[in-house]
This record gives sequence, C-alpha cells and structure tokens, in this order.
Amino acid sequence: MDAGAAGSVIGQWFSKVASGFSRGAPLEAGWPVLALIIAAAAVLTVPRPVWRWFGLFVTFVHELGHAFAALTTGQVVKGIQLRFDHSGQMHSMGRSRFAAAWTGFWGYPVPAVTGAVLVWAAFNGWAGFALSAGALIMLAALLFIRNAQGLLIAFGCATVSVLLVWFAAPPVVSWVTLAVGIALLAGAVRDWLNVLSVHTSRRRSLQSSDAFILYQRTGVPSVIWLAAFAAVITGAAAAALWWARPA
Repeated sequence: MDAGAAGSVIGQWFSKVASGFSRGAPLEAGWPVLALIIAAAAVLTVPRPVWRWFGLFVTFVHELGHAFAALTTGQVVKGIQLRFDHSGQMHSMGRSRFAAAWTGFWGYPVPAVTGAVLVWAAFNGWAGFALSAGALIMLAALLFIRNAQGLLIAFGCATVSVLLVWFAAPPVVSWVTLAVGIALLAGAVRDWLNVLSVHTSRRRSLQSSDAFILYQRTGVPSVIWLAAFAAVITGAAAAALWWARPA
C-alpha cells in the first residue's frame, strides 16, 4: 500500500470516528437479553482460562484510570507498564500527597465506572460516541506504554477498537457497547475479589495491592481502601442496573 492509499484509509477511519460523535438511536433491550449478556460477562470473568485473556483488558482500563486521575491533579504521566500476569504500573511525576492518594485510588473502581458509563451510553444513543472516544484513547495510550508485554496488550485492545469503528454498523455498536460495559462491571468485581484475596490469603503479594500502597502513602488502613473500592464498584453496578431497566 502506497502512502496515498494509506492516507486515504486513515482519512476514512477518522471520518468514521467523527461520525460516531453524533447521537444515534437509543438501545432497547428486555430482561431476557440482558440476562444473556450478563451470563456472557460471567463466562469472560469466572473461568480462569478465559479471564486470563479478558483480564488483560480490565488491567489496561485499570491503569488508564490511574493515568487519568494523575492528569486531573496536574501530574505528568511518564509511562504505563502492563504484564501478562495482570499486574501493571503507572508512573507519574508529582509531589502532592493528595495527588498520590487520588491517583492510587482510581484503579480498581475504574473498570466498573467505565462499564456503567458504557451501559448508559448504549441506552441513551451515545454508543457511537463511546466507541469512537474509546478507540482514540486506546490509540493515544500506545504512546505511554513502556514495556514489550504492555505494548502487545495495548496494541491488541487498540486493534479491536479500530476494527469496531471501521466495520460495526450502528445497531451492532450499541450492542457491543452494552456488552463491553457489563463485562467491565463483572471484571471489576473479579479484580476486587482478587485484591481482597491478596489481603486475606496471599499476603506474600501484598506489595502489589493498591490498597496496601495507599495505606503506606496515607496511613489509612488497607481495609478502608478496600471498602471504598467496593462502594464505588457497587454504586456503578447499581447505576448500570437502573439505566438498563426496561422502560
């Protein structure tokens, strides 16, 4: 493919991205369909072999949450590392104690909050906006990845987003947005249970827990941070359920 053809393809893709920012038809789904999607989300998050792969996407969203939280406090994001064992790390530059705590908190709750927002978008005609914005965020995030495993994970997620923008028809976009939103909510619960197990039965991995790191930074006990994570995740799930209820 020559430069002219490549430029044409890129231009067409950005045109599709731009078209996604307009509002479309709200999704309508009854409880039987929602139950099927919830069951599919369980399949992605409960069996270990499947979670091994879907959990990489949840981890990516988790670390992006840290990055966005850092930006909201004026910190400079230096890079993100992702690993195949579902661990990750976001490096930022800033000295404020509050900023460090704020940034450290917005990891585990972010997949749930993102999932709830996607559910809202699907049922309010903004699925295209969510997909276009998500694709741009995924592509931009590639600039901040600082390790080979992370690059593979981020590139895979970005590729799926790019292909959905290119090929998915508006009705499909709405269903995909809803399904990804519910799956992220389920993934947030699975991730929270994982970090809880670090504090109860796998304490040798304690140094990797955001709750423990926040305790070290603030002196507030890890159990408080775990409860705060759970509260946000529960609130996001409740909001998603409310928005998804059939009219």
